[in-house]
Amino acid sequence: MRHGDKNNNLGRKKAHREALLMNLACQIITHKRIVTTLAKAKALRKYVEPLITKTKKSASKEEISHNHRIVFSYLNDKAAVKELFTVVAPKIATRPGGYTRIIKLGIRPGDNAEKAMIELVDFNEIYGNSIASATEPAKKTRRSKATAAPKAAAPKAEAAPAEEAPVEPTAEVSNEETPTAE
Repeated sequence: MRHGDKNNNLGRKKAHREALLMNLACQIITHKRIVTTLAKAKALRKYVEPLITKTKKSASKEEISHNHRIVFSYLNDKAAVKELFTVVAPKIATRPGGYTRIIKLGIRPGDNAEKAMIELVDFNEIYGNSIASATEPAKKTRRSKATAAPKAAAPKAEAAPAEEAPVEPTAEVSNEETPTAE
């Protein structure tokens, strides 16, 4: 029985599972984004997020080298550890947690497995820049549009029925075609 066992074994023995997660963690740190199955992505999130947190907790020199050794014991890749402490750590220093994002990509045609992309949140230029740039102007425009909101709402209301008008005749045309087909 597996009462209370929260570990996803991924269909592997312990040594194989640890090697798999170690390799996936090195790849996500190196490439910032990887595509894998959903189950592996969820298991990888539990594996890699505590390691990223360890890069932030560095006050003294002894603590820095100690954290390097701990992270190296999980990754066994000098290049990935160096990348984690030099590139990733400064970028996530202010983030309180949630360093990874999992995006579902559908199924894999060969075996119907659910695919997912797991990425480091702060390294996505598409989401990061658009959210930051969209947030600041939205606050400014809301204050300035508070007085101009009724003026802007009236033209939008007039434009909406104009868009609906072409949709209705096409629906009528399809209704006319149906009786001729019968």
